[in-house]
Amino acid sequence: MRIATFNVNSITARLPRLLAWLESSGTDVVCIQETKCSAEQFPHEQLRELGYEAAVNATGRWNGVALISKVGLEDVVTGLPGGPDYEGVQEPRAISATCGGVRLWSVYVPNGREVEHDHYGYKLEWFRALTAAVAEDAAGPRPFAVLGDYNVAPTDEDVFDPAVFEGLTHVTPAERAALEALRAAGLSDVVPRPLKYDRPYTYWDYRQLAFPKNRGMRIDLVYGNEAFAKAVTDAYVDREERKGKGASDHAPVVVDLGLEG
Repeated sequence: MRIATFNVNSITARLPRLLAWLESSGTDVVCIQETKCSAEQFPHEQLRELGYEAAVNATGRWNGVALISKVGLEDVVTGLPGGPDYEGVQEPRAISATCGGVRLWSVYVPNGREVEHDHYGYKLEWFRALTAAVAEDAAGPRPFAVLGDYNVAPTDEDVFDPAVFEGLTHVTPAERAALEALRAAGLSDVVPRPLKYDRPYTYWDYRQLAFPKNRGMRIDLVYGNEAFAKAVTDAYVDREERKGKGASDHAPVVVDLGLEG
């Protein structure tokens, strides 16, 4: 089974590229983030023509997540159970389902904006709710993973220059401690291999030639339980999909699983 996570940065703007990538990559399940569309606007028909069904949590604003699958979508849970509200609503940042016997979450963790901003506190609270919500599946025997845009670089090795990020979100001790707490629930970081250069960055800003200069970050993560991690036969960042006109500022992270039965 081939599984991927991909922050598309607007599925409407990226749809032709996404459809072409799905056909060429042979991916069975994709965890999508930042749909930037409502559930009604989601391109179900176009995906169905390629053999995918979709489960969507989206309201048409800046967030939105989805799971698209060729191998089934069962027991869908929309939203983060016990998750916090921001400005009076629970933002559409999580969705989970069972696909081909594997339990998967697609998550778009809050950005945090600035350390002094209330969005930063919301981000940490969101992580605490996520850790509580996944604990049972993380410790269980069924292959299970939480994939998505975590908006945290796990270590200094996951940013092109730690000095550039000093005092900023995405690299603070509290955010990295939140990742550590999530791993402690029974998950491990499935680190992909880069297709170019020595570090598997997944995000490059559109500005200042960040992509050609490889000034990137690894913030799109795959956290899997023991059963999931043991089944991994390969994992890589599809850097080629970040190239060219109309690309997302993120690249897909692709994981191959060798599952019995």
